[in-house]
Amino acid sequence: MAYAAVDLACLALEWASAPNFRPTFQVFSWHTCLLGIVSCFVMMFLINPAYASGSIVLMIILLGFIHYRASTSSWGYISQALIFHQVRKYLLLLDVRKEHVKFWRPQILLMVANPRTSCELIQFVNDLKKGGLYVLGHVQIGDLDTMPSDPMQPQYNFWLSLVDKLGVKAFVDLTLSPSVRQGTQHLLRITGLGGMKPNTLVLGFYDNCTPDDYFLLDPAFHGSMGNDSFGVDNTSLQAHFAPVRDGETTKALRASEYVAIISDAIKMHKNVCLGRYFHLLNRKDLFSKKQNERLSIDVWPLNLWRPDSTNYVDVCSLFLLQMACILNMVSSWKTARMRIFLCVESGDQGWIRKEEKLRELLDKLRIKATIKVVTWDSVVALHWSKRLSKEQQQEAFTNLNVIRITDDYLTAVNRMVYEQTFSTAVRFLYLPRPPADTSRYERYLEQLDIMSKDLGPTILVHGLTPVTCTEL
Repeated sequence: MAYAAVDLACLALEWASAPNFRPTFQVFSWHTCLLGIVSCFVMMFLINPAYASGSIVLMIILLGFIHYRASTSSWGYISQALIFHQVRKYLLLLDVRKEHVKFWRPQILLMVANPRTSCELIQFVNDLKKGGLYVLGHVQIGDLDTMPSDPMQPQYNFWLSLVDKLGVKAFVDLTLSPSVRQGTQHLLRITGLGGMKPNTLVLGFYDNCTPDDYFLLDPAFHGSMGNDSFGVDNTSLQAHFAPVRDGETTKALRASEYVAIISDAIKMHKNVCLGRYFHLLNRKDLFSKKQNERLSIDVWPLNLWRPDSTNYVDVCSLFLLQMACILNMVSSWKTARMRIFLCVESGDQGWIRKEEKLRELLDKLRIKATIKVVTWDSVVALHWSKRLSKEQQQEAFTNLNVIRITDDYLTAVNRMVYEQTFSTAVRFLYLPRPPADTSRYERYLEQLDIMSKDLGPTILVHGLTPVTCTEL
């Protein structure tokens, strides 16, 4: 058994192509390793079949115990070498030229400023990834020329320990950059490998809310607990991440730079999601057995800034529907019901046909959802387009849509969405494209703030890539 185990270890090292494995035996190859293993087992069963079987079972039990229960070793892990070899091989086979919309899945880069305030959003996005790539990105402001060494490398252990404590399946990518915008551009370009690269950027919302410190609320982040397997304890983890910003501290990121990041991602053909009020998403209460009412996932796939556009089948609307459907497919969210809202005017004689078309679309996409028809005459009446002719409306929508939308109209939209609340756990809203004029960035952010204010956990979604297919 001992000789067979040695041959097995040598075989694993040979198959892993480890550069530091350089045996001096002149006729060594994986064939001789395999021959040695087979010969040892044959001799064991010829001598005593019962003892041979018992030895094999005992070895398997010991291997399993060491793999799952033993602490960190100083001699490395052969399993990691084998996994690396196989992953590299299959990543080369993952050809981006063979991608097809039928097999599309979200591959998400979530930018995290301070994990103390983002844990709920991190866990929510973990539900949203549906087996795709998930990367936590962080940008530290600085210049490497003024530093003796790279300050990002020592931080990885703390971030990976955070991932372990939160129980999310995510990679970590950190960068040093003169600005958050440049750092995000770097991560969008270089994060991932081969066919596994982010196609969706997720950001927390930029507002004036005073964030809560999640580390103080979750018992997993405090108390006298020992080190993890890699030497990071709760005390050092708490000390590594900066304290939560108070209401008077100036933000490191300006509003215009935040909108510029959204614009950059869209220019790079990345889908964009903005998460707001996720600090209010209490997962323990939400999914507890004591929850009497069935939760709702509310989906508003219409561009609420464009009342003239009642098209529910553009790329952005379909992407929004897909993301909501993916969330509803996750085991913890399966009991929630999807509610899709169809906005109509009372004078619109074709609203029944619109509802039928939306139902046909959902049937084709195999999305189970309830359609809620909402009359929004009082909201549309406040939109500036009602004062123009149809020809003037088309020209104005093309050029001045963001500029002319009033706060009264956005407040009415906000009130309409809020009034449709019924055990709503999370909302999906259509995220309009940022204006081309950079001087309008701050106004654009103000409008998003008014539209989504006090709505609870909300995802604003702007999709660019086709994600659904009804063909075989």
